[in-house]
Amino acid sequence: MLNLIFNKRENTMCTSVIYQTKNTYFGRNLDLDYSYHETITITPHNFHFHFAALPDLTSHHAIIGVAYVVPDANGQDYPLYYDAVNDMGLGIAGLRFANNAAYFDKIADKDNVAPHEFIPYILGNCASVAEAREKLTNMSFYRHDFNADLPTSDLHWIITDARESIVVESTADGLHVYDNPVGVLANNPVFPDQLLNLSNYLSVSPANHQNSFAPAVPLAQYSRGLGTKFLPGGMDSESRFVKAVFTKQHATSPDDELSSISQYFHILHSVDQSRGSDQTNLDPVEFEITVYSSGYNLEQGIAYYTCYDNHQISAVDMHKTDLDSAELVSFPMVNTEQINYQN
Repeated sequence: MLNLIFNKRENTMCTSVIYQTKNTYFGRNLDLDYSYHETITITPHNFHFHFAALPDLTSHHAIIGVAYVVPDANGQDYPLYYDAVNDMGLGIAGLRFANNAAYFDKIADKDNVAPHEFIPYILGNCASVAEAREKLTNMSFYRHDFNADLPTSDLHWIITDARESIVVESTADGLHVYDNPVGVLANNPVFPDQLLNLSNYLSVSPANHQNSFAPAVPLAQYSRGLGTKFLPGGMDSESRFVKAVFTKQHATSPDDELSSISQYFHILHSVDQSRGSDQTNLDPVEFEITVYSSGYNLEQGIAYYTCYDNHQISAVDMHKTDLDSAELVSFPMVNTEQINYQN
């Protein structure tokens, strides 16, 4: 998620999911009540990243992701990534972490990384979660705004490759790195509490339950899906986390690309938000929606996405651009519905 703009709404909601078949698919729903006209942006190997408290990064892994591109203090277009992957198969998404995130002044002998720099810092330097873990051992999140109009926002991050996933949270007591055994992240609470809450749903199943309530009574199973009856369906982050974990854990599909990416978006869309279900403002009346859903093939460097007003899956392949250049390449999202008329 864009690491700056989310101070406008404290209840911004998002969900990130990892799904594996033959390849690894990673992405997120971005749930907001406004848009910054995000683009699919490719940052090639020789783009010049200016960092606030670290040496500039001038040669690095190539990156593709959803970004708001805006001039930095040097007048150079800067990709503020919401979620992205690099050409080594490493991916990151930043999600709102309201009232929990804490950032700090510069700390001597630490790698002080501003939140808006975190995605390019990790993806530019690291080829795997293992390398990201190593970078994180000496890192501190530096409280530094991109500019006066784009202040630092409360975020936490999910980082993944084809082998493992971690969650990164910077709170008042320091930087925490958690293993992520479920491959899902939502907003609040802190990640260990999100995992603990799953214990409340141990009995949820895709199959109808055996009658352990009153075995001697012939209770009618009046519907399929009774095993999921108590699966939460709210728009709150805990409910979305539980629903996404359940859907992802039981998802199955053939392992070809079309089947895999189709199933991936079904998982994301199981927790997306439709206009009218999550009110964010009374006057004027506003509602949060799933502005876009992104899905990346980590191994192939392809960014797929859908938008609220366009359910057709669109794709951008980073390897079909010049990854050795120094210039950003941006593709506006196709956000009007594409209908296939058959007569």
